[in-house]
Amino acid sequence: MRSRLTADDAREAAAVLARRALLLPELAGAGTVAAFVSVGGEPGTDALLEELRGRGTRVLLPVLLPDDDLDWAVYEGPASLAEVGRVGRLTLREPSGPRLGPEAVTGADAVLLPGLAADRAGRRLGRGGGSYDRVLARLAAAGAEPALLVLLHDHELLDEVPTEPHDRPVHVVLTPSGTHRVRERRAGGRRD
Repeated sequence: MRSRLTADDAREAAAVLARRALLLPELAGAGTVAAFVSVGGEPGTDALLEELRGRGTRVLLPVLLPDDDLDWAVYEGPASLAEVGRVGRLTLREPSGPRLGPEAVTGADAVLLPGLAADRAGRRLGRGGGSYDRVLARLAAAGAEPALLVLLHDHELLDEVPTEPHDRPVHVVLTPSGTHRVRERRAGGRRD
Protein backbone atom coordinates (compact mmCIF):
# COMPACT_ATOMS: atom_id res chain seq x y z
CA MET A 1 0.00 0.00 0.00
CA ARG A 2 2.91 2.35 0.61
CA SER A 3 3.90 2.10 -3.03
CA ARG A 4 0.45 3.37 -4.05
CA LEU A 5 0.82 6.64 -2.14
CA THR A 6 1.26 9.61 -4.45
CA ALA A 7 4.04 12.12 -3.79
CA ASP A 8 1.39 14.65 -2.72
CA ASP A 9 -0.19 12.12 -0.32
CA ALA A 10 3.22 11.33 1.16
CA ARG A 11 4.09 15.03 1.64
CA GLU A 12 0.72 15.75 3.24
CA ALA A 13 0.99 12.75 5.58
CA ALA A 14 4.53 13.80 6.60
CA ALA A 15 3.39 17.35 7.37
CA VAL A 16 0.43 16.15 9.44
CA LEU A 17 2.62 13.65 11.33
CA ALA A 18 5.20 16.34 12.09
CA ARG A 19 2.54 18.72 13.44
CA ARG A 20 0.93 15.96 15.49
CA ALA A 21 4.28 14.71 16.87
CA LEU A 22 5.42 18.18 17.90
CA LEU A 23 2.33 18.53 20.11
CA LEU A 24 3.14 15.40 22.09
CA PRO A 25 4.39 15.97 25.63
CA GLU A 26 6.94 13.17 25.09
CA LEU A 27 8.67 15.33 22.47
CA ALA A 28 7.89 18.77 23.89
CA GLY A 29 9.98 18.12 26.99
CA ALA A 30 12.67 16.00 25.37
CA GLY A 31 16.25 17.26 25.44
CA THR A 32 17.42 14.39 23.19
CA VAL A 33 15.35 12.47 20.66
CA ALA A 34 16.65 9.44 18.77
CA ALA A 35 14.86 9.44 15.44
CA PHE A 36 15.28 8.06 11.93
CA VAL A 37 15.48 9.36 8.38
CA SER A 38 12.60 7.90 6.42
CA VAL A 39 13.26 5.81 3.32
CA GLY A 40 11.02 4.45 0.60
CA GLY A 41 7.36 4.59 1.54
CA GLU A 42 7.93 5.21 5.24
CA PRO A 43 6.13 8.24 6.65
CA GLY A 44 8.36 11.24 5.94
CA THR A 45 10.46 12.52 8.82
CA ASP A 46 12.39 15.41 7.23
CA ALA A 47 10.07 18.18 8.47
CA LEU A 48 9.88 16.65 11.94
CA LEU A 49 13.67 16.39 12.23
CA GLU A 50 14.07 20.04 11.24
CA GLU A 51 11.38 21.22 13.65
CA LEU A 52 12.91 19.28 16.55
CA ARG A 53 16.36 20.66 15.77
CA GLY A 54 14.92 24.16 15.37
CA ARG A 55 13.45 24.10 18.86
CA GLY A 56 16.82 23.13 20.33
CA THR A 57 16.26 19.39 20.71
CA ARG A 58 19.38 17.29 20.24
CA VAL A 59 18.41 14.80 17.51
CA LEU A 60 20.34 11.55 17.16
CA LEU A 61 20.09 9.65 13.88
CA PRO A 62 21.14 6.08 13.17
CA VAL A 63 24.08 4.88 11.17
CA LEU A 64 23.69 1.28 10.01
CA LEU A 65 26.66 -0.90 10.96
CA PRO A 66 27.78 -3.94 8.91
CA ASP A 67 26.16 -6.32 11.44
CA ASP A 68 22.80 -4.41 11.22
CA ASP A 69 23.28 -2.82 14.63
CA LEU A 70 22.96 0.96 14.85
CA ASP A 71 25.52 3.59 15.74
CA TRP A 72 24.31 7.18 16.29
CA ALA A 73 25.35 10.70 15.26
CA VAL A 74 23.88 14.14 15.89
CA TYR A 75 21.66 15.60 13.17
CA GLU A 76 23.01 18.97 12.06
CA GLY A 77 20.48 19.73 9.31
CA PRO A 78 19.65 18.37 5.84
CA ALA A 79 23.11 19.17 4.47
CA SER A 80 24.66 16.91 7.13
CA LEU A 81 22.98 13.82 5.65
CA ALA A 82 24.93 11.69 3.18
CA GLU A 83 23.43 9.06 0.90
CA VAL A 84 24.91 5.67 1.68
CA GLY A 85 24.23 2.80 -0.70
CA ARG A 86 24.39 -0.73 0.59
CA VAL A 87 24.54 -3.73 -1.72
CA GLY A 88 21.11 -5.33 -2.01
CA ARG A 89 19.47 -2.73 0.25
CA LEU A 90 17.80 0.64 0.10
CA THR A 91 20.02 3.69 -0.12
CA LEU A 92 19.97 5.36 3.28
CA ARG A 93 20.56 8.97 4.28
CA GLU A 94 22.81 8.97 7.31
CA PRO A 95 24.38 11.73 9.39
CA SER A 96 27.95 12.46 8.38
CA GLY A 97 29.14 13.76 11.76
CA PRO A 98 31.17 11.98 14.43
CA ARG A 99 29.87 8.61 15.58
CA LEU A 100 28.75 8.43 19.19
CA GLY A 101 28.51 4.64 19.53
CA PRO A 102 25.55 2.28 19.83
CA GLU A 103 25.08 3.16 23.51
CA ALA A 104 24.34 6.83 22.72
CA VAL A 105 20.66 5.97 22.31
CA THR A 106 20.42 5.19 26.03
CA GLY A 107 20.59 8.93 26.76
CA ALA A 108 17.50 9.75 24.67
CA ASP A 109 14.32 11.02 26.30
CA ALA A 110 12.25 9.72 23.39
CA VAL A 111 12.90 7.26 20.57
CA LEU A 112 11.04 7.48 17.27
CA LEU A 113 10.90 4.08 15.62
CA PRO A 114 10.17 3.10 12.04
CA GLY A 115 7.90 0.18 11.34
CA LEU A 116 5.81 -1.57 8.74
CA ALA A 117 2.81 -1.85 11.06
CA ALA A 118 1.79 -1.82 14.71
CA ASP A 119 -1.22 -2.98 16.62
CA ARG A 120 -3.37 -1.35 19.25
CA ALA A 121 -1.35 -3.05 22.00
CA GLY A 122 1.80 -1.26 20.80
CA ARG A 123 3.46 -4.26 19.20
CA ARG A 124 5.57 -3.04 16.28
CA LEU A 125 6.40 -4.96 13.14
CA GLY A 126 9.77 -3.94 11.68
CA ARG A 127 11.52 -4.85 8.45
CA GLY A 128 13.07 -7.98 9.91
CA GLY A 129 16.71 -6.90 10.17
CA GLY A 130 16.61 -6.64 13.95
CA SER A 131 18.31 -3.23 14.15
CA TYR A 132 15.62 -1.67 16.31
CA ASP A 133 15.10 -4.86 18.31
CA ARG A 134 18.74 -4.40 19.34
CA VAL A 135 18.11 -0.76 20.20
CA LEU A 136 15.13 -1.67 22.39
CA ALA A 137 17.11 -4.46 24.08
CA ARG A 138 20.02 -2.03 24.67
CA LEU A 139 17.64 0.47 26.29
CA ALA A 140 16.21 -2.22 28.58
CA ALA A 141 19.67 -3.53 29.53
CA ALA A 142 20.77 0.01 30.46
CA GLY A 143 17.63 0.63 32.51
CA ALA A 144 16.79 3.52 30.16
CA GLU A 145 13.08 4.15 29.75
CA PRO A 146 12.54 6.76 27.05
CA ALA A 147 9.15 7.31 25.46
CA LEU A 148 8.85 4.91 22.50
CA LEU A 149 6.88 6.13 19.51
CA VAL A 150 6.30 4.51 16.13
CA LEU A 151 5.34 6.61 13.10
CA LEU A 152 2.99 4.94 10.61
CA HIS A 153 0.48 5.57 7.85
CA ASP A 154 -3.16 5.18 8.92
CA HIS A 155 -3.63 1.83 7.20
CA GLU A 156 -0.65 0.38 9.11
CA LEU A 157 -2.34 0.50 12.53
CA LEU A 158 -3.85 -2.97 12.82
CA ASP A 159 -5.79 -4.97 15.38
CA GLU A 160 -2.89 -7.39 15.76
CA VAL A 161 0.60 -8.01 14.37
CA PRO A 162 2.76 -11.11 14.80
CA THR A 163 5.19 -10.94 17.69
CA GLU A 164 8.12 -12.82 19.10
CA PRO A 165 9.19 -13.15 22.76
CA HIS A 166 11.91 -10.47 22.41
CA ASP A 167 9.53 -7.82 21.04
CA ARG A 168 8.95 -4.77 23.21
CA PRO A 169 5.82 -2.63 22.83
CA VAL A 170 5.84 1.09 22.17
CA HIS A 171 3.99 3.73 24.18
CA VAL A 172 2.52 5.67 21.26
CA VAL A 173 1.51 4.80 17.71
CA LEU A 174 1.35 8.01 15.71
CA THR A 175 -0.55 8.18 12.41
CA PRO A 176 -1.79 11.15 10.37
CA SER A 177 -5.32 10.62 11.69
CA GLY A 178 -4.46 10.33 15.36
CA THR A 179 -2.32 9.65 18.36
CA HIS A 180 -2.93 6.17 19.73
CA ARG A 181 -1.66 5.88 23.29
CA VAL A 182 -0.92 2.31 24.21
CA ARG A 183 0.27 2.81 27.76
CA GLU A 184 1.29 5.72 29.89
CA ARG A 185 4.68 6.29 31.42
CA ARG A 186 5.02 7.13 35.10
CA ALA A 187 6.89 10.20 36.27
CA GLY A 188 10.65 9.89 35.85
CA GLY A 189 10.32 7.86 32.66
CA ARG A 190 9.06 4.74 34.44
CA ARG A 191 6.49 2.69 32.62
CA ASP A 192 3.17 1.61 34.06
